[in-house]
Amino acid sequence: MTIVLGANQYGKAETRLVRVERGGPRHELRDLTVTVVLAGDLAATHLTGDNSQVLPTDSQKNTVYAFARQHGVDQIEDFGLLLARHFVSSQAAISRARVDLSEYAWQRLGPHSFQRAGGATRTATVTVTESATVVESGVTGLVVLNSTDSEFTGYVKDPYTTLPEAKDRILATEVNARWRHAGVEGDWAGSYAGVRAALVAAFVETYSLSLQQTLYAMGRRVLEERPEIAEVRLSLPNKHHLLVDLAPFGLDNPGEVFVATDRPYGLIEGTVQRAEPGSS
Repeated sequence: MTIVLGANQYGKAETRLVRVERGGPRHELRDLTVTVVLAGDLAATHLTGDNSQVLPTDSQKNTVYAFARQHGVDQIEDFGLLLARHFVSSQAAISRARVDLSEYAWQRLGPHSFQRAGGATRTATVTVTESATVVESGVTGLVVLNSTDSEFTGYVKDPYTTLPEAKDRILATEVNARWRHAGVEGDWAGSYAGVRAALVAAFVETYSLSLQQTLYAMGRRVLEERPEIAEVRLSLPNKHHLLVDLAPFGLDNPGEVFVATDRPYGLIEGTVQRAEPGSS
């Protein structure tokens, strides 16, 4: 029996970074979590314990902090590109660097006062190899709800089916989306705002026959409105709202009182992408 080492990688996970820009009386605040993942010619450290090609993960963490001081932090895609390119170019053994970034929003209360904003988190992933660079942006935790214009009927019924068909239901989900940029330069902030707006608009304006249909409508809207985006990957948990039976209390319930359940839940996932030239 032959045993060999398969694909492997390592890095520093979830480095917390807060950068305060003190260029004047009005401060700017950026709040990030950064994960670095490196891969390449690293077999020796696994097979023999030879660490001569291993950049310590602590050094990777320190690079995040040093680059934040030296270069500042504006758009997270640019900061990720800076870091990923550095690791590939500075480490002979490293042929691929991936940097995952999450940015947390703060609401301004004054020139130097802020309140942590709840809700969605902006994300980015930058992957740099010796031959290619890929930038993905995204959003997680974007909770949206339609109180009508949604139904779910005509599905498969088997001996274990108890779900009644719904002609008018609440449709709610927490949008977790990632989109791949066609290039590695652009207006990252404007693109993020535009994609997020397209996702929300499609959710609002689609009469939903299924969450799958809504997923496709959201991805299609992004690609129609944002030419810089090559594909969109969506993960949409169905946040169920169940009608409460008020009959035991002598009350009717014409679609007004619901219980929100968090688990178990349906999870709908899919990718919407541009067709290859010449395909039908």
